[in-house]
Amino acid sequence: MYDARVVALAGRPNVGKSRLFNRLVRRRVSIVHDQPGVTRDVVTADVDGYTLLDTGGIGLAIEGDAVNLSEAVQTQVQVAIAAARLILFVVDAKEGLTPLDDTVARDLRRSGKEIVLVVNKVDNDGQEARLDEFARLGFGEPVAVSAEHGRGESALRELIDARLGPAPEEEEAPPKRIKISFIGRPNVGKSSLGNRLLKTERLIVTDIPGTTRDAVELDLDYQSEKGGVWPFRLVDTAGIRQRTKVNTSVEFFSVKRSEQAIASSDVVFLVVDALGGITNQEQKLGGAVLETGRALVIVVNKWDLVHERFREGGVDGYETEREFREAFEEELRKQLFFTPDSPVVFVSAKEGYAIERILRAARKIDEVLDRKLPTGRLNQLLAKLAEKKAPPSTRGQRFRIYYAVQTRNRPFAVRLFCNRASKLPDTYKRYLQSGISNEFDLGGCPIRFELVGKPKKPWEK
Repeated sequence: MYDARVVALAGRPNVGKSRLFNRLVRRRVSIVHDQPGVTRDVVTADVDGYTLLDTGGIGLAIEGDAVNLSEAVQTQVQVAIAAARLILFVVDAKEGLTPLDDTVARDLRRSGKEIVLVVNKVDNDGQEARLDEFARLGFGEPVAVSAEHGRGESALRELIDARLGPAPEEEEAPPKRIKISFIGRPNVGKSSLGNRLLKTERLIVTDIPGTTRDAVELDLDYQSEKGGVWPFRLVDTAGIRQRTKVNTSVEFFSVKRSEQAIASSDVVFLVVDALGGITNQEQKLGGAVLETGRALVIVVNKWDLVHERFREGGVDGYETEREFREAFEEELRKQLFFTPDSPVVFVSAKEGYAIERILRAARKIDEVLDRKLPTGRLNQLLAKLAEKKAPPSTRGQRFRIYYAVQTRNRPFAVRLFCNRASKLPDTYKRYLQSGISNEFDLGGCPIRFELVGKPKKPWEK
């Protein structure tokens, strides 16, 4: 899990949080206006190794639909505070300490987060005399800044860096073997694919379904076509049948070993018969892989039989092999719609056709699995997706995401701070997952959402 290097600006309305936000990110992001309440959404930006959040003013009263809009702003403020590791509590030197500042201080103190008191609008030396009155808030020595003129900016940056500590260094990962496994219905050619990659008959291959009982692990140093050596660990699994057809203790433990092999793999290949197509069992297997959080590639084996069909006159309804392959993939994706935009590789274990593409796909996905999704870009994407396709509405209340942050890899996990943690339909979830996958090129990598609902009122607990 990533170290939560998130900093949030908080304070009552119109103390200059948005101007300070723009100063720290070195560009105009948040709207700055003298009218209280201009900032209503949580605004995010990546700054010098951490993520900075700008929030609406705490205690904000808004004309019009005051209750609903004010509550919405306050919810987002609480979300930002919950997500932050460090909070910059901004007050106004010109107006001095106000009762609302006391109220905000009490709420922030309850959060248990680390607080830095920032006194803004200290535009000249004469205003520094007012710093002492803020000391009684109990957050230590305040930092005097002028967001408008840049005064105290360097000192504030240094303090933020000191409080957060150095960013974790990217450790050079030792050479490793990418662990891969083949799954599928019995007799789709999983062992044949393994033998082709190993260039040996180490794995037993027969025409009798269910020959492989054990999950066998073998080191595979594959010599690529361009001369490089690719290290893998290959897991050959027993063909997995439907539970209702597992009628012996040997088959039961065979299935269990296959499931364990899936869970321990980096990348799982779901092998499909080129002429057999997709069945209900492939759908169940694909779902089982995703439940474990493993990356998934779909391998269509026995494509040599398709070659043979077209040499002998073709396949009814298709003039070319390419046309048939495109139609096959379209139907495959329709049947496996829940998979994470998985790559599809057409191969022949028997002829050795396109075998290397399997391992290329595994290498690419394994590299992608360690990718960090920039928080600012992630939140911008989710906002665009919501604008393009409105979230679902239940009983007049529309699902809304306030803020998102990646929390881990392998599998990717994204924490969504939202208004209702239990109201995200599967269809819209897949829409968001697909959008993230396309934006960051995560095809084949599952994405999980951790939903955090808006904080409850004290009387609701």
